[in-house]
Amino acid sequence: MEGRNAGKQYGGADLAQVERLAADYIDFISANKTERECAAKAVEMARAAGYRSLDEAVASGKRLAPGDKVYAHTHGKSVILVQLGTEPLERGMNILGAHIDSPRLDVKQNPLYESDDLTLLDTHYYGGIKKYQWVTMPLAIHGVIARTDGTVVPVTVGEDPADPVFCITDLLPHLGREQMEKTADKVVEGEALDVLVGGRPLAGAEDAGEGAGEAGKGAKKPATSAPVPTDPAKEPVKAFVLKCLRDKYGIEEEDFLSAELEVVPAGRARDLGFDRSMVLGYGQDDRVCAYTSLVAQLAVEAPTRTALTILADKEEIGSVGATGMQSLFFENAMAEICALAGADRSDLALRRCLHNSRMLSSDVSAGIDPTYASVFDSKNAAYLGRGVVFNKYTGARGKSGSNDASAEYVAQVRRIMDDANVSFQTAELGKVDAGGGGTIAYILARYDMDVIDSGVAVLSMHAPWEVTSKADIYEAYRAYQAFLRA
Repeated sequence: MEGRNAGKQYGGADLAQVERLAADYIDFISANKTERECAAKAVEMARAAGYRSLDEAVASGKRLAPGDKVYAHTHGKSVILVQLGTEPLERGMNILGAHIDSPRLDVKQNPLYESDDLTLLDTHYYGGIKKYQWVTMPLAIHGVIARTDGTVVPVTVGEDPADPVFCITDLLPHLGREQMEKTADKVVEGEALDVLVGGRPLAGAEDAGEGAGEAGKGAKKPATSAPVPTDPAKEPVKAFVLKCLRDKYGIEEEDFLSAELEVVPAGRARDLGFDRSMVLGYGQDDRVCAYTSLVAQLAVEAPTRTALTILADKEEIGSVGATGMQSLFFENAMAEICALAGADRSDLALRRCLHNSRMLSSDVSAGIDPTYASVFDSKNAAYLGRGVVFNKYTGARGKSGSNDASAEYVAQVRRIMDDANVSFQTAELGKVDAGGGGTIAYILARYDMDVIDSGVAVLSMHAPWEVTSKADIYEAYRAYQAFLRA
């Protein structure tokens, strides 16, 4: 059974909506390249739409009523948005779940060093990447630096046209014969992903070094966990970089110990193609599903069943940690909401609510690429432009690590999409023995609720720049709205 291109059914009004949504989406992923930034923007948008924090609701002690909107967030990296429906919570919710972290390079805790008159930042890559894709391209740095006085300094460098950018260097082909004989996973090693950040020595570094040495005789010895203080005479280029950081952010080298800095591709997402039918941008796995889930949640009014959207962190490394989907954040927030909504305060009411819920795990799928068609089963592959993708299962080879939606639930989802005239397709993530992938679906399925993976097809997934279809973004938004309202 072959699907059809969603764009064939669009009239002028539909195309205008497609372009408007795509423009907003491009702005979102261009400005928000980390999980912290995405979570903060989601909270900002939610408050503008009438949501209030769960902490405020708990403090007020006022009972939640149908139509009330609350959000919860944890550690600034994961967010839950809830609008109470007219049905009791124990009858279940309609849930969308996406993740807002993406593959990247994280700056290490003791990262800054000088070598051969250049200064570099040492990094540790996050999530599944092809390391060779990250060299010789403009990079930006986003994140925060927490100082011991309790202040947190936001950092964004490389996005404004007036900003400098950074890069990881590569070996010239004239000297790269041995390098080119290596396998792709070894041609650039993980420890070679160091970011070039400086090349100018501090003016008067020799004099500064002598003074620093004399002053240092009576200075307090630094803690053993802190970097050894930089000697400007011995490391003048590093010293100048530190001066730049001190002048701009008021930080010292030891403040890297309590920093979370992420290295990401610099620059805005862009329209792709002569026809501008696609989007080229960083982090579309899974922010294309996170954004469409978020705006679908904010657009819903007076739902029958409670509508809930999860924007989770850490999916790319197993959904672990306090901000990952495997933490108790979701369950604890729902316990508070059930209590405020007047449900039985026993654990049984929460268990009934979760068991009776149904979920779309809003995560991307691999779109078939004509250049690499051999790893796809063309009959069971996702195609760009054919609408939102439903994966009954993902996993690897023998469905390892996969949620597998029931036939009855798939039929229910089909009916919802058909009733809303949403263009959709079904797919697997490549040929059976080619590999597979994972999402947060299996984690929510632990509550005995119905879950299926649903998202947007992507080309070049996990590359610094990924490709999506504007039509698929629009159909995902429509699909998520239809599901929340069902």
